Amino acid sequence: MVFRRLRQAFGVGGPQVDTVLHNPNTRPGLGLEGQVNIQGGDHEVHIDYVELAMVTKVEVETDDSEYDSTVAFARLRVTGAFPLAPGQPVSVPFQFPVPWETPITDVFGQHLHGMTMGLRTELEVARALDKGDLDAVNVHPLPIQERILEGFGRLGFRFKGADLERGHLRGVHQTLPFYQEIEFHPAPQYAGKINEVEVTFVANPHGVDVVLEFDKRGGLFTEGSDAISRFQVGHHDADTVDWAQQVDGWVRQAASHRGFFH
Repeated sequence: MVFRRLRQAFGVGGPQVDTVLHNPNTRPGLGLEGQVNIQGGDHEVHIDYVELAMVTKVEVETDDSEYDSTVAFARLRVTGAFPLAPGQPVSVPFQFPVPWETPITDVFGQHLHGMTMGLRTELEVARALDKGDLDAVNVHPLPIQERILEGFGRLGFRFKGADLERGHLRGVHQTLPFYQEIEFHPAPQYAGKINEVEVTFVANPHGVDVVLEFDKRGGLFTEGSDAISRFQVGHHDADTVDWAQQVDGWVRQAASHRGFFH
């Protein structure tokens, strides 16, 4: 156990904090369990509250630039106000609910390049906020998400990268201020017409909205363009559908509607 001394808010000789996750692995819609351990410092302080925040990095695009911004998208207050005596140990257990729309960070035992996720511990005293402990969190896909990604792999699509974009998807009920794009290089049968495919999952308790964005290759006399298709699937469909066949159908449906293969 490694305590981190809180200097910004409490000064030299202030309390220390260490948040321990029982298991850093989770899935959207599940939770994280652990405890926040606080150790009193050299003098008594009055802590206003202790709060946990799920944080990640989101890409923000402006008219002339883009940059990464750290965003806290879910919070849980684990204590109210309390006095902390010199040297006093305090341990607070917690159960942190993970939002259904939480981005995926790990698939098939591999970390998705470009994804970061953590649970941050925040303490406030005398209106001074100290953003202390940060514990890495691994978010694995729901069964339905995993099957769909497997379907892309079975068709020959190759993983390219993943990122989070600030904004909302049109036509999709979305509660978070960003969405994840999982990018694939095209399978050989589509390589002549499509540059890449971006897959976005927006999950809820009943199922998942699947948004596919196809970056269409330009021809000799035409410019490339993007085409977006949306589909809805239920959690109960995870083990009842041939997902390679289903994904192939989605791609061909989008292709026929958008004229990819004229």
